[in-house]
Amino acid sequence: MLVLGIGNSLLQDEGIGIHLLHFMQKHFSAFPDVTYLDGGTLSFTLASEIEEHDHLLVLDAVELHAKPGTLCCYENEAMDHFLGTAKRSAHEVGLLDLMDIARLTGHLPPHRALVGIQYQTFGWGTTYPQSQTQYSTGRSSGC
Repeated sequence: MLVLGIGNSLLQDEGIGIHLLHFMQKHFSAFPDVTYLDGGTLSFTLASEIEEHDHLLVLDAVELHAKPGTLCCYENEAMDHFLGTAKRSAHEVGLLDLMDIARLTGHLPPHRALVGIQYQTFGWGTTYPQSQTQYSTGRSSGC
């Protein structure tokens, strides 16, 4: 399984995927066969890492049009649909681009999920606004 954190930790909430990755790596390091990868602001070089795994979990700050701190999980086709509906990320290479590369080469992870967290602020800095996190899933709440 590949756990891929995405974001820029110098842009306040934009770095939440990276911070969540580091939290998981610290508290869940004993799980066998789990690779934790800081994907930064994405690059086409990540395509090979994604293609090597059957399970992919992506952590990222996204535009949900919801209260800051809202968390949604999109699995498999729901993830593909979410990524394809609008530009929802500030990264130089979109996650959709990387998923398309994997799909075109026949290596799309069959088990994939995106945990998206609604950001509040994208601005230079490493301090974070306080948000009360709401938990919901893309499958049942209409995230």
